[in-house]
Amino acid sequence: MKTFRPFLFGLLVLLTFSLSSCDLIGDIFKAGAWTALIGVFIVVVLIAFLVRKMRR
Repeated sequence: MKTFRPFLFGLLVLLTFSLSSCDLIGDIFKAGAWTALIGVFIVVVLIAFLVRKMRR
């Protein structure tokens, strides 16, 4: 049982680091999704603006 304890501790440390990195990656993707959403909105507004200018 004594040899199993360091292995268990190492596994726990590894899981702790991997879970925090998954959270970080999730936050990065959320920020990227918001940036893409804002970019698409701006492009749609610019296209609508150009179409209105061409009709006049």
